[in-house]
Amino acid sequence: MTQEGCEYDPKKRKVDGDDNPIEKAFNCIGREQLDAEIAKMFYSAGLPFNLSRNPHYVKAFSYATNNRIVGYVPPGYNALRTTLLAKERRRVESSLEFTKSTWNSTGVTLVCDGWSDPQRRPLINFMAISENGTMFIRAINCEGEYKDKWFISRLIKEVIMEVGFTNVVQVITDNAPVCKAAGLLVEQAYPHIFWTPCVVHTLNLALKNICAAKNTDANEITYDECHWITEIATSAVMIKNFISNHSMRLAMFNEFSKLKLLSVAETRFASVIIMLKRFKLIKQQLQAMVISERWSCYRDDDFNKARIVKERLLDDLWWDSIDYILAFTDPIYKMLRECDTDKSCLHLVYEMWDTMIYQVRSTIYKHEKKSDNEDSSFWNVVRKVLEDRWSKSNTPLHCLAYSLNPRCSSKVWQTQHPNFTSPQSDLEISKMRKLCLKRLVPDEDARRKVNIEIANFLGCLEDFGDGDCLQDRLIMSPMQWWTLHGPAAPNLQNIAVRLLAHVSSSSCSERNWSTYAFVHSTRRNLITPQRAQDLVFVHSNLRLLSRNTPQYMQGDTKMWDVGGDAFESSDDVGILEIANLSLDEPELENDLFVDEVGEAPHNDSDVFPNVED
Repeated sequence: MTQEGCEYDPKKRKVDGDDNPIEKAFNCIGREQLDAEIAKMFYSAGLPFNLSRNPHYVKAFSYATNNRIVGYVPPGYNALRTTLLAKERRRVESSLEFTKSTWNSTGVTLVCDGWSDPQRRPLINFMAISENGTMFIRAINCEGEYKDKWFISRLIKEVIMEVGFTNVVQVITDNAPVCKAAGLLVEQAYPHIFWTPCVVHTLNLALKNICAAKNTDANEITYDECHWITEIATSAVMIKNFISNHSMRLAMFNEFSKLKLLSVAETRFASVIIMLKRFKLIKQQLQAMVISERWSCYRDDDFNKARIVKERLLDDLWWDSIDYILAFTDPIYKMLRECDTDKSCLHLVYEMWDTMIYQVRSTIYKHEKKSDNEDSSFWNVVRKVLEDRWSKSNTPLHCLAYSLNPRCSSKVWQTQHPNFTSPQSDLEISKMRKLCLKRLVPDEDARRKVNIEIANFLGCLEDFGDGDCLQDRLIMSPMQWWTLHGPAAPNLQNIAVRLLAHVSSSSCSERNWSTYAFVHSTRRNLITPQRAQDLVFVHSNLRLLSRNTPQYMQGDTKMWDVGGDAFESSDDVGILEIANLSLDEPELENDLFVDEVGEAPHNDSDVFPNVED
């Protein structure tokens, strides 16, 4: 063999792409082409990148690639909006039957709220909340109707019958007078169903009374004591607008701060508190900006305002006032966050109000350096606002649910919390509890048995005096405790199980309008109300079904539906730049964000007139 014949020829070793075994095994060219087509779909249609985390998106392409469906053509425009939508709604309704089957034992809370769609049609939506999650029921088009108490109560009654009147424990709306009047009509028709005002809405109104007091004859004392808060908030808004509305100033700010200035609407829950919290977070960056050479060198028509902004941001007293506002309102804001969830907290409302008022008082007295026996005019005004709001929101259902919380009647817990009055010794709770039981158990003989059982429960008597039973009051959740130890009082156990799994706010109904606006946007403003309702029904309840699966908290699709309409991706979110995320996602906030924001309650004035200010 010649030397020439032994030489290595790389051309002879080269394998064409089509004959490459790796290429054949993985079809890399096909994968790249499919990736390109999917990317084009996103870019051309303006789809949010967060859609890639949607498990239904992942399943659709996985199914298509793993199953040989020769000649398959994706569904077209008409099929998606008609037959396929109707089929999916029926499938979702079938999947929700298991959730509905639990309503008879644990009860259900109905919540409703009003909104106007892009065509200014007034809508009222209804949702049902149980321990298994929040289910969208329907959205009713009220176009051409006079939304008085009779009309609203009739709609509520229709939904009650649809859900099953024996399953409904309470109906929650906001505090609008027309809603309250409608709720009373519902209570007359169904004495065992309670109308409950939204606690979150009540707390938000209390914050508005304190932080945005109006100068009226009836409100003169409150305005005199609280107008300084309004002045601080107004100057903060002025600073935000001055920076945001000037491109050069905004460019300077962006160089100094990674966090953005939130533009929070006045209608948002705790809007003043949210704005001031953000100011406190970026205090150092704001001060560094106004003392920089660029700030001093830049000249424009608002030179005087720029000087005022600099003086405010460098004024220690101004920042001390912000710190004080955030300090004494923090207990109110924390309670608002606790109640602004779909988790059961009806039994905690009474306790949280007492805790919140006590903490607010302690903060004010500490700031004013006063002893407990001294008088504080500012605290007197704040207390009056809070107590007035509490008197309007407290219901017999809150008191009975509080009484059935095992830990509250534990002597150990009462010793550790001396500022609380036990359920068995509080006169207000006792009266409300009796009133509530009369409505829930109208038969006197049956109610007498319940009264005996509740006396044994509150007094830790008979079987409730067992050692394990007493210790478990502080360890177990209320539902777990009643499941384990409740057979000692079977009648009371049934009542406790139906009360301890319910919410205290209508926030989920208000948040659903974000979903509705996402589905029925200005781009799709010609969509019919019925088709929009079907889309929202499928959209909302698919999320409910997804959240009840273990896969919801795992992998790349973890919490896929949270913030998906507002953010393009949750992988690289380090700051929260828009303030329309709900307060009900503390897990998401801990995982993704460095700040907290509130959810916008939509303007109800077009749907529910005479909304309380």
